[in-house]
Amino acid sequence: MYTEIPNAVETGPHMYPDANIVDSVIRSRKAVRAFRPDAVSKKDIAEILDVARTAPSNSNTQPWHVRVLGGSFKRQLSNALADAHATEAHPPLQHLPDPLPDNCRSRQEEFGVRYYGALGIDKADAAGRYRATGRNFDFFGAPVGMIFTIDARLKKYSWLDYGLFLQTIMIAARARGLDTCAQVSFARYQEVIAAHLDLEPGYDVVCGMSLGYAQEDSTVNGLGMPRAPVEQFARFVGFDE
Repeated sequence: MYTEIPNAVETGPHMYPDANIVDSVIRSRKAVRAFRPDAVSKKDIAEILDVARTAPSNSNTQPWHVRVLGGSFKRQLSNALADAHATEAHPPLQHLPDPLPDNCRSRQEEFGVRYYGALGIDKADAAGRYRATGRNFDFFGAPVGMIFTIDARLKKYSWLDYGLFLQTIMIAARARGLDTCAQVSFARYQEVIAAHLDLEPGYDVVCGMSLGYAQEDSTVNGLGMPRAPVEQFARFVGFDE
């Protein structure tokens, strides 16, 4: 059985949406860092996760575990993380190498210019930047927060699988008119999160994610981060020109 989709094309025994529909959903996804308080139903979240569970994984190992947070429970975790962030009691998160490869560094620097510029924070304002980072832990005002964990024994290939799962969540959410922001900042506070969510021993925090409806008039949601063109990162070998 399949659900017939408007503007679908038939290929074999199944119906698939027009590629333009899929492409437009993917291209419209962006990292949203200011959300409206409008509630998101548990049903919608469950549907998104039901789609995301079909993401591919090495030998079908499905290494993902998700805690979906809302209401007072989310606020309690956010408050605890805000306190931890304010005290600077946890070591910095080294999620990128130092130094970064030049091409990655230039892109990171451009992001910083656009992001902090949208917030009105000067490059030299270290305190302002630190406060801006702290907004992560309120899930940027989104009504739903998610924390993703993985068995720490798994290797980098399973982390690759996790990326596919996270991307699928973000696309499934966007197809429903919802927005997201994946946030690696949460990994810095493994101990705080483990205590509040009663995480299983031996599981690491991969990242968090904010989910909700974008505040459309927010400057920070209109960064328009550029992407390198295909010819800069792909080589075609063995194709006729």
